[in-house]
Amino acid sequence: MSTQNAPLLTVDNLVVEYPSKKFRAKPFRALTDINITIGQGETLGLVGESGSGKTTLGRAVLGLAPVTAGKITFEGKDISHATRKQRRTLSRDLQVVFQDPYTSLNPALEIGDILAEPLGVQGMSPAEAKKRVKELLDQVGLPADALHRLPREFSGGQRQRVAIARALALSPKLIVCDEPVSALDLSTQARVLDLFLQIQKDTGVSYLFVSHDLDVVRHISHRVAVMYHGEIVEQGPAEIVTRDPEHPYTQRLLLASPVPDPDRQEQRRADRHRLLESQRHQIEQAGALA
Repeated sequence: MSTQNAPLLTVDNLVVEYPSKKFRAKPFRALTDINITIGQGETLGLVGESGSGKTTLGRAVLGLAPVTAGKITFEGKDISHATRKQRRTLSRDLQVVFQDPYTSLNPALEIGDILAEPLGVQGMSPAEAKKRVKELLDQVGLPADALHRLPREFSGGQRQRVAIARALALSPKLIVCDEPVSALDLSTQARVLDLFLQIQKDTGVSYLFVSHDLDVVRHISHRVAVMYHGEIVEQGPAEIVTRDPEHPYTQRLLLASPVPDPDRQEQRRADRHRLLESQRHQIEQAGALA
């Protein structure tokens, strides 16, 4: 996969803090000095365990998490503290696909109405919106009769295709994908990931792809950033970071990824146990010397 050089999104020294609910307690720092860039037509995979801060970073880009310090720049414009009106304008170019395709879709609306809603908000006529909705269904591989069906009538993979179609409705330049395949079975995951790749090839859209699975980000990403306790501990080309990581945390993530071969899986467990023991020994030695 090739990348282009022009930066679409730049995050500089980003800090996100949430006020504590306890009186006079220090605020909780979710992100510390985050620095990433995403080029046009590029995918940055953001990987880490639950609680690492990866979803918070995606939410900060979308304006859903408070920016305490640092700057988020999109197409050369500072969007760190964009107003609601500015965010509405930004939604043409900046969209999101959430983890759960069912809860992110209004269960009372037909698919055609779900896909037409953002088009109407941006001032598109009903006739133009109807034409665009048919194009979107075709783009994500759903039948034309999906227009008049409800979300509950579709499988998980099909619902995620609807969510992707909604994100694509306004032809955005960047889509934040927040664990978009983690709720799907493995075969459906593969098909949805291939759909993301095909859409990128056809449209040139960029992705910030959030996942806890190194195998998933290896499949779809140009570059990977690894998050641990609110910080990026390793960043680089996907092929290198996901196959030969340098940071001990990334090494543990790699060894924790399941593989279909039982013998390889057993070897991975043994390697992970040895790595954890080695790191624990190093920490104990450092404590004794302190």
